[in-house]
Amino acid sequence: MLNSDEKYLNIILSPIRVCANYRPKLGQRTSEGYTLEGFQKLYRADSFYTWFGLDNPLIYAAHKAAGGMTSVYRQIGIGCEHLFREILTDYLMLTSEQVNWSYEIPGTGNRKRKLSLDARIPLENIQDTTARERVKAWIAAAAADLDVEPSIINSLTGAVFEVRQGYKSKDSKRQNADLANAATAYTKSYFPCILVLSSQIDTDIVFRYRASKWFILTGMVGANDPLKSTYDFVKNVVGYDLAAFFERNSETIKNEVDVVLEALLSSQ
Repeated sequence: MLNSDEKYLNIILSPIRVCANYRPKLGQRTSEGYTLEGFQKLYRADSFYTWFGLDNPLIYAAHKAAGGMTSVYRQIGIGCEHLFREILTDYLMLTSEQVNWSYEIPGTGNRKRKLSLDARIPLENIQDTTARERVKAWIAAAAADLDVEPSIINSLTGAVFEVRQGYKSKDSKRQNADLANAATAYTKSYFPCILVLSSQIDTDIVFRYRASKWFILTGMVGANDPLKSTYDFVKNVVGYDLAAFFERNSETIKNEVDVVLEALLSSQ
Protein backbone atom coordinates (compact mmCIF):
# COMPACT_ATOMS: atom_id res chain seq x y z
CA MET A 1 0.00 0.00 0.00
CA LEU A 2 1.36 3.40 -0.98
CA ASN A 3 1.48 6.27 1.52
CA SER A 4 -1.51 8.00 -0.07
CA ASP A 5 -3.65 4.84 -0.23
CA GLU A 6 -4.97 5.06 3.32
CA LYS A 7 -6.08 8.65 2.81
CA TYR A 8 -7.67 7.90 -0.56
CA LEU A 9 -9.39 4.76 0.75
CA ASN A 10 -10.96 6.72 3.57
CA ILE A 11 -12.20 9.33 1.09
CA ILE A 12 -13.82 6.73 -1.16
CA LEU A 13 -15.21 4.49 1.61
CA SER A 14 -16.54 7.01 4.14
CA PRO A 15 -19.65 7.90 2.09
CA ILE A 16 -20.33 4.21 1.34
CA ARG A 17 -20.22 3.22 5.01
CA VAL A 18 -23.11 5.59 5.69
CA CYS A 19 -25.36 3.35 3.57
CA ALA A 20 -25.23 0.54 6.15
CA ASN A 21 -27.53 2.64 8.34
CA TYR A 22 -30.06 3.31 5.57
CA ARG A 23 -33.71 3.07 6.59
CA PRO A 24 -36.60 3.39 4.10
CA LYS A 25 -38.81 6.46 4.48
CA LEU A 26 -41.81 4.80 2.80
CA GLY A 27 -43.08 8.06 1.34
CA GLN A 28 -43.39 9.64 4.78
CA ARG A 29 -41.85 12.87 6.02
CA THR A 30 -39.28 11.45 8.37
CA SER A 31 -35.60 12.24 8.41
CA GLU A 32 -34.55 9.00 10.10
CA GLY A 33 -36.49 6.45 8.07
CA TYR A 34 -38.34 3.44 9.50
CA THR A 35 -37.03 0.50 11.49
CA LEU A 36 -38.74 -2.87 11.00
CA GLU A 37 -40.85 -2.21 14.11
CA GLY A 38 -41.89 1.22 12.86
CA PHE A 39 -42.64 -0.18 9.40
CA GLN A 40 -44.91 -2.88 10.80
CA LYS A 41 -46.68 -0.41 13.07
CA LEU A 42 -47.32 1.88 10.08
CA TYR A 43 -48.53 -0.89 7.77
CA ARG A 44 -50.62 -2.72 10.37
CA ALA A 45 -52.52 0.52 10.94
CA ASP A 46 -53.56 0.33 7.27
CA SER A 47 -56.33 -2.22 6.76
CA PHE A 48 -55.67 -2.62 3.04
CA TYR A 49 -51.98 -3.38 3.49
CA THR A 50 -52.80 -5.74 6.37
CA TRP A 51 -55.25 -7.70 4.21
CA PHE A 52 -52.47 -8.31 1.70
CA GLY A 53 -49.89 -9.15 4.35
CA LEU A 54 -47.65 -6.27 3.35
CA ASP A 55 -46.48 -5.86 6.93
CA ASN A 56 -44.24 -8.88 6.27
CA PRO A 57 -40.58 -8.34 7.26
CA LEU A 58 -39.59 -9.46 3.75
CA ILE A 59 -41.44 -6.45 2.31
CA TYR A 60 -39.47 -4.21 4.65
CA ALA A 61 -36.22 -5.90 3.60
CA ALA A 62 -37.13 -5.33 -0.07
CA HIS A 63 -37.81 -1.62 0.57
CA LYS A 64 -34.53 -1.28 2.45
CA ALA A 65 -32.55 -3.11 -0.22
CA ALA A 66 -34.07 -1.14 -3.12
CA GLY A 67 -33.57 2.28 -1.56
CA GLY A 68 -30.26 1.27 -0.07
CA MET A 69 -28.81 0.17 -3.41
CA THR A 70 -29.74 3.52 -4.92
CA SER A 71 -27.96 5.12 -1.98
CA VAL A 72 -24.89 2.90 -2.49
CA TYR A 73 -24.49 4.00 -6.10
CA ARG A 74 -25.01 7.62 -5.11
CA GLN A 75 -22.46 7.44 -2.31
CA ILE A 76 -19.90 5.71 -4.54
CA GLY A 77 -20.32 8.67 -6.90
CA ILE A 78 -19.84 11.14 -4.05
CA GLY A 79 -16.73 9.31 -2.90
CA CYS A 80 -15.28 9.36 -6.43
CA GLU A 81 -16.00 13.09 -6.70
CA HIS A 82 -14.16 13.79 -3.44
CA LEU A 83 -11.29 11.50 -4.44
CA PHE A 84 -10.81 13.18 -7.81
CA ARG A 85 -10.59 16.62 -6.19
CA GLU A 86 -8.07 15.32 -3.67
CA ILE A 87 -5.92 13.85 -6.45
CA LEU A 88 -5.96 17.21 -8.24
CA THR A 89 -4.80 19.01 -5.11
CA ASP A 90 -2.06 16.44 -4.47
CA TYR A 91 -0.67 15.99 -7.98
CA LEU A 92 -1.26 19.38 -9.59
CA MET A 93 -0.51 21.22 -6.33
CA LEU A 94 -3.82 23.06 -6.35
CA THR A 95 -5.69 24.36 -3.32
CA SER A 96 -9.15 23.23 -2.25
CA GLU A 97 -10.52 26.57 -3.41
CA GLN A 98 -8.87 26.24 -6.81
CA VAL A 99 -10.29 22.77 -7.55
CA ASN A 100 -13.85 23.88 -6.78
CA TRP A 101 -15.98 25.84 -9.24
CA SER A 102 -19.39 27.45 -8.97
CA TYR A 103 -21.37 30.25 -10.57
CA GLU A 104 -24.56 32.16 -9.85
CA ILE A 105 -27.73 32.54 -11.88
CA PRO A 106 -30.83 34.68 -11.20
CA GLY A 107 -33.37 32.98 -8.97
CA THR A 108 -36.84 33.84 -7.73
CA GLY A 109 -37.48 36.96 -5.69
CA ASN A 110 -34.30 38.74 -6.80
CA ARG A 111 -32.24 36.01 -5.21
CA LYS A 112 -29.20 34.34 -6.73
CA ARG A 113 -28.90 30.58 -7.17
CA LYS A 114 -25.46 29.03 -6.88
CA LEU A 115 -24.69 26.13 -9.21
CA SER A 116 -21.50 24.12 -9.15
CA LEU A 117 -19.57 21.43 -10.95
CA ASP A 118 -17.56 18.76 -9.17
CA ALA A 119 -14.00 19.84 -9.94
CA ARG A 120 -11.85 22.37 -11.74
CA ILE A 121 -8.33 22.57 -13.14
CA PRO A 122 -7.35 26.24 -13.60
CA LEU A 123 -4.26 26.36 -15.80
CA GLU A 124 -2.85 29.53 -14.25
CA ASN A 125 -2.67 27.92 -10.82
CA ILE A 126 -0.60 24.90 -11.88
CA GLN A 127 2.87 25.93 -10.77
CA ASP A 128 4.78 23.10 -12.43
CA THR A 129 5.39 24.18 -16.03
CA THR A 130 5.51 20.64 -17.42
CA ALA A 131 2.24 19.68 -15.74
CA ARG A 132 0.58 22.90 -16.89
CA GLU A 133 1.61 22.34 -20.51
CA ARG A 134 0.46 18.73 -20.29
CA VAL A 135 -3.03 19.75 -19.13
CA LYS A 136 -3.18 22.60 -21.65
CA ALA A 137 -2.29 20.23 -24.51
CA TRP A 138 -4.95 17.76 -23.37
CA ILE A 139 -7.63 20.48 -23.25
CA ALA A 140 -6.70 21.61 -26.77
CA ALA A 141 -6.78 18.05 -28.14
CA ALA A 142 -10.06 17.19 -26.39
CA ALA A 143 -11.74 20.41 -27.55
CA ALA A 144 -10.54 19.80 -31.12
CA ASP A 145 -12.05 16.31 -30.91
CA LEU A 146 -15.42 18.03 -30.28
CA ASP A 147 -14.86 20.39 -33.24
CA VAL A 148 -14.73 23.40 -30.96
CA GLU A 149 -13.70 26.52 -32.87
CA PRO A 150 -9.93 27.17 -32.68
CA SER A 151 -10.52 30.72 -31.42
CA ILE A 152 -12.54 29.31 -28.51
CA ILE A 153 -9.91 26.65 -27.80
CA ASN A 154 -7.25 29.35 -27.57
CA SER A 155 -9.37 31.26 -25.05
CA LEU A 156 -9.81 28.32 -22.64
CA THR A 157 -8.16 28.85 -19.26
CA GLY A 158 -8.80 25.45 -17.74
CA ALA A 159 -11.27 22.59 -17.45
CA VAL A 160 -14.25 21.83 -15.23
CA PHE A 161 -15.57 18.37 -14.47
CA GLU A 162 -18.67 16.48 -13.51
CA VAL A 163 -17.60 13.21 -11.86
CA ARG A 164 -19.94 10.21 -12.07
CA GLN A 165 -19.59 6.55 -11.12
CA GLY A 166 -21.81 5.76 -14.11
CA TYR A 167 -24.45 7.57 -16.13
CA LYS A 168 -27.54 5.81 -17.46
CA SER A 169 -30.20 8.20 -16.23
CA LYS A 170 -32.74 9.41 -18.78
CA ASP A 171 -33.82 12.25 -16.48
CA SER A 172 -34.36 15.14 -18.89
CA LYS A 173 -34.23 17.74 -16.11
CA ARG A 174 -30.79 16.52 -15.05
CA GLN A 175 -29.55 16.39 -18.63
CA ASN A 176 -30.80 19.89 -19.39
CA ALA A 177 -29.03 21.19 -16.29
CA ASP A 178 -25.81 19.52 -17.45
CA LEU A 179 -26.13 21.08 -20.90
CA ALA A 180 -26.69 24.50 -19.34
CA ASN A 181 -23.58 23.97 -17.21
CA ALA A 182 -21.52 23.26 -20.32
CA ALA A 183 -22.74 26.42 -22.03
CA THR A 184 -21.89 28.48 -18.95
CA ALA A 185 -18.47 26.85 -18.65
CA TYR A 186 -17.54 28.00 -22.15
CA THR A 187 -18.66 31.56 -21.36
CA LYS A 188 -16.29 31.44 -18.36
CA SER A 189 -13.46 30.11 -20.57
CA TYR A 190 -13.52 26.61 -19.10
CA PHE A 191 -13.64 23.33 -21.02
CA PRO A 192 -16.42 21.04 -19.66
CA CYS A 193 -15.74 17.34 -19.22
CA ILE A 194 -17.80 14.50 -17.74
CA LEU A 195 -15.50 12.01 -16.08
CA VAL A 196 -17.13 8.58 -15.61
CA LEU A 197 -15.35 5.99 -13.46
CA SER A 198 -17.16 2.97 -14.90
CA SER A 199 -18.00 2.03 -18.47
CA GLN A 200 -21.71 2.36 -17.66
CA ILE A 201 -23.01 5.24 -19.74
CA ASP A 202 -25.93 5.30 -22.16
CA THR A 203 -24.87 5.84 -25.79
CA ASP A 204 -27.75 8.28 -26.37
CA ILE A 205 -26.37 10.43 -23.56
CA VAL A 206 -22.91 10.36 -25.12
CA PHE A 207 -24.24 11.57 -28.47
CA ARG A 208 -26.41 14.30 -26.95
CA TYR A 209 -23.71 15.61 -24.64
CA ARG A 210 -20.98 15.61 -27.26
CA ALA A 211 -23.32 17.51 -29.59
CA SER A 212 -23.55 20.13 -26.83
CA LYS A 213 -19.74 20.21 -26.55
CA TRP A 214 -19.42 18.22 -23.35
CA PHE A 215 -16.32 16.04 -23.52
CA ILE A 216 -16.81 12.57 -22.03
CA LEU A 217 -14.24 10.22 -20.52
CA THR A 218 -15.30 6.72 -19.47
CA GLY A 219 -13.84 4.00 -17.28
CA MET A 220 -11.99 2.11 -19.99
CA VAL A 221 -8.96 0.24 -18.66
CA GLY A 222 -5.98 -0.47 -20.90
CA ALA A 223 -7.02 1.85 -23.72
CA ASN A 224 -3.87 3.97 -23.42
CA ASP A 225 -5.86 6.96 -24.65
CA PRO A 226 -6.36 9.99 -22.37
CA LEU A 227 -8.96 11.32 -24.83
CA LYS A 228 -11.19 8.31 -24.14
CA SER A 229 -10.28 6.77 -20.80
CA THR A 230 -10.76 8.34 -17.38
CA TYR A 231 -7.89 6.27 -16.03
CA ASP A 232 -5.49 7.20 -18.83
CA PHE A 233 -6.40 10.86 -18.36
CA VAL A 234 -5.73 10.76 -14.62
CA LYS A 235 -2.49 8.81 -15.12
CA ASN A 236 -1.02 10.55 -18.18
CA VAL A 237 -2.33 14.09 -17.69
CA VAL A 238 -2.83 14.54 -13.94
CA GLY A 239 0.00 12.21 -12.97
CA TYR A 240 -1.65 9.58 -10.72
CA ASP A 241 -2.38 5.92 -11.56
CA LEU A 242 -5.97 5.69 -10.31
CA ALA A 243 -6.60 2.28 -11.89
CA ALA A 244 -3.61 0.86 -10.01
CA PHE A 245 -4.98 2.34 -6.77
CA PHE A 246 -8.31 0.57 -7.24
CA GLU A 247 -6.54 -2.65 -8.27
CA ARG A 248 -4.28 -2.60 -5.20
CA ASN A 249 -7.12 -1.95 -2.81
CA SER A 250 -9.92 -3.89 -4.47
CA GLU A 251 -10.17 -6.52 -1.72
CA THR A 252 -10.44 -3.88 0.99
CA ILE A 253 -13.12 -2.01 -0.97
CA LYS A 254 -15.05 -5.23 -1.70
CA ASN A 255 -15.01 -6.21 1.98
CA GLU A 256 -16.39 -2.82 3.00
CA VAL A 257 -19.12 -3.01 0.35
CA ASP A 258 -20.00 -6.56 1.46
CA VAL A 259 -20.58 -5.30 5.01
CA VAL A 260 -22.90 -2.60 3.69
CA LEU A 261 -24.81 -5.02 1.44
CA GLU A 262 -25.32 -7.51 4.26
CA ALA A 263 -26.76 -4.73 6.41
CA LEU A 264 -29.06 -3.58 3.61
CA LEU A 265 -30.33 -7.07 2.80
CA SER A 266 -31.20 -7.78 6.41
CA SER A 267 -34.75 -7.17 7.60
CA GLN A 268 -33.43 -5.72 10.86
